[in-house]
Amino acid sequence: MDELNALPYLDAVVREILRVHAPVRATGRIAVKDDIIPLSIPITDRYGRIHDHVKIDKGTDVTIPIQSLNVEKALWGDDAAEFKPERWQNSPEAVQGVPGVWGNMLTFLGGRASDIASHSSSEPHLPCCSLMLSLTALALAISRMKAFLFTLIREFAFELAIPAEDIIKKSAIVQRPYIKGKVDQGSQLPLLVKLYQRV
Repeated sequence: MDELNALPYLDAVVREILRVHAPVRATGRIAVKDDIIPLSIPITDRYGRIHDHVKIDKGTDVTIPIQSLNVEKALWGDDAAEFKPERWQNSPEAVQGVPGVWGNMLTFLGGRASDIASHSSSEPHLPCCSLMLSLTALALAISRMKAFLFTLIREFAFELAIPAEDIIKKSAIVQRPYIKGKVDQGSQLPLLVKLYQRV
């Protein structure tokens, strides 16, 4: 695995896959105490009042829009929605402050083990070994993804069997591809797979 981790472009491809196509579009948290969330850009409410923060009460459900933040132009630039692994060679400065356990993106939030709010509450939090196990499992999953991609891409050429605009994403717990007009047939992604011809 050290050899795979030493391939910077493969690392960039994996990061970009997980940024542009985050498996989980959003997640939720529950506020463990009354708090104030500062806003980077003030908002105007329906009464014309300008706010630079949002007050939340203990017990409030908070939705974290993972996919939206992963393709936010203010963070990633005008080409934020494009698949562009090269962006990881010099990622935008704006993303450096994005909390996440890997790659300055919210694709992996780390669960309660890395949740800042859980550590500042009076509730017991996970011991250090639980956080280490979560991070070890994440590193293993990323290594497996790299090995899987490295093996497949060296041996096969892939292309869509139908036009890209005929594929839609639907979310349950994770996002899955469906064929437009055939959602009732379940998740599917028709591909043409050929042996890769080395030159």
